[in-house]
Amino acid sequence: MRSRFDRWMTSPALYRWAIGNPVGRWITRRRADALFEVMAGFVHSQVLLACVRLGIFEKVLAAPASLQTLATHTGLQPAALERLLHSALALRLLDRRGSDYGLGALGAPVVTHAGLRAMIEHNALLYQDLRDPLALMQQPQQASMHAYWPYAAEGGAPAADSEQVARYSELMSSSQRFVIEELLASYPFARHRCVLDVGGGQGGWVTELARHAPQLQLMLFDLPPVAAIARTRLGGLGLGERVAVHGGSFTADALPKGADLVTLLRVAHDHPDDVVRVLLRAIHDALPAGGKLLLAEPMARPAGEPSVSDPYFHFYLLAMGSGRLRTAQALTALMQEAGFTRIQAIANPMPLHAGLLLGQKP
Repeated sequence: MRSRFDRWMTSPALYRWAIGNPVGRWITRRRADALFEVMAGFVHSQVLLACVRLGIFEKVLAAPASLQTLATHTGLQPAALERLLHSALALRLLDRRGSDYGLGALGAPVVTHAGLRAMIEHNALLYQDLRDPLALMQQPQQASMHAYWPYAAEGGAPAADSEQVARYSELMSSSQRFVIEELLASYPFARHRCVLDVGGGQGGWVTELARHAPQLQLMLFDLPPVAAIARTRLGGLGLGERVAVHGGSFTADALPKGADLVTLLRVAHDHPDDVVRVLLRAIHDALPAGGKLLLAEPMARPAGEPSVSDPYFHFYLLAMGSGRLRTAQALTALMQEAGFTRIQAIANPMPLHAGLLLGQKP
């Protein structure tokens, strides 16, 4: 039956009929527009990247600017820059203010969040890897993104110099801002006594949690070179005594005990199932009876519920090396396998950034 329907949908006769009547023409135009959006998506991403690199959003936020003013600002010829500006207008990144250019609805969050701009710049690596998607699928270990995130391929023990560690740790920290406010709004952390953040990077999350719930004791666990950066940063913020920082690899070392809540923010999707199993068991072992795990990361929609964000994460994680995008059901199964019970989804105002699952140790 489905094959017959497919043949009917691809029939030239159906297309001729569709464009010949108002309802069919409306449906056909919408479908054509949607397909063109898919085809043009790469160009759209490059328009956004160019605007970020040229500092256009910051310039028009200060004051609407003319083509000539922006040409002087960017050092580009007006004729070439005008193509970019008109493209940004079409994408609602910019807005017309008379004869000048102003900030558009979709440009506003870009200029507001440094972490978003950092991710837009970082995505240039992914676009480079996707120039030949077949080659990426055949040899993902050759991807530029794979080299950027060495820890994902090495099971938590990267062979990276201090500069590389600082670079990807800073990106993780800045991009983590996307989920911090949603977490604070979604879960009552004040009901806990001590929180351990596993894979905590430079400590951006525990820093905000310390401000949000002053009575909490806090711990952070990450790879030794990352933990060293976090220890220095937290000390400079006056949190050296408040946050206990532990360095180690969760694939080889036991996690510190004492927390009644463990947070795991955008860590599991960086790793294959066997590594996630080790990680979840380590968290389970570190928690006391009744202790809880709050897992936050992008989650795939179930079959039949497509999401525009799923393709991005599927291919980002492929290029990264070893992770994969999982559904909430798949993550729940892994948590249950590790021994967690009473697993439930926590409502999150921005599930694009992260879905939330809460599990308890019996």
